[in-house]
Amino acid sequence: MSTKNSKISHSRSPDKMSTTHIDPPHIAKVTAAVLDAALPDVVFDGWSEALLRRAIDAAGVDSSDAKLAFPRGAPDLAAAFHRQGDAEMLARLTAEDAQSLRIRDKITAAVRTRLEIAEPHEEAIRRAAAMYALPIYAADGAKLTWETADHIWNFAGDTADDYNWYTKRLTLSAVFSSTLLFWLGDSSEDKAATWAFLDRRIDGVMRFEKTKSALRKNPLARLALAGPKALLSRISAPQTAAIPEGLSVGLPGRRKR
Repeated sequence: MSTKNSKISHSRSPDKMSTTHIDPPHIAKVTAAVLDAALPDVVFDGWSEALLRRAIDAAGVDSSDAKLAFPRGAPDLAAAFHRQGDAEMLARLTAEDAQSLRIRDKITAAVRTRLEIAEPHEEAIRRAAAMYALPIYAADGAKLTWETADHIWNFAGDTADDYNWYTKRLTLSAVFSSTLLFWLGDSSEDKAATWAFLDRRIDGVMRFEKTKSALRKNPLARLALAGPKALLSRISAPQTAAIPEGLSVGLPGRRKR
């Protein structure tokens, strides 16, 4: 990618300090180009700094653009790979017009679609899972999994704006993580064992949601839970934040204004 086509410009602020202005569409193109160049070699090098450097050279990307696209280096390259899969998942689900499905079926379809998208890059996923298992990157892995769960619940039509927003995404994050690990070790034909495992896990999520609903309708349970519910009522869903790939996501810690 030629630096002559770069849309990143620099200007002076009133106090004469230099400020960098980033053109998100241009940085998105830089990210995609480097990621495309990196994917064939992930199987050999993992999500490493050496891989990133070679991919930047192979894509013909200017080093200053690469720094803006991947400020933390290789971890941002792996994150871009994950978010690209999330974006493709949402695009496929929209094209397939899955909105007529039941909530349970929407969630199942979304998780399955997300894993089917990953299938051509199974070794890259394995390398990413190994990286996110390291303590230094565990928080990054948890954040990306949460983003996927948030996208899926939003696609499913979730309107929760209280503590239920958190519990739904927490349980689905656990389902997605466990199903992904099962998928990585699944040698059954067409990953049939994975889809059976996913169905069982989704059943567990739906039972949990039904139990919560039943407790809210039970007079004795409502009385017993009045105190905890009063405390939980102070919790609200967070403010949505923009992330790469043209997506937005709700993350804990971003309070609504």
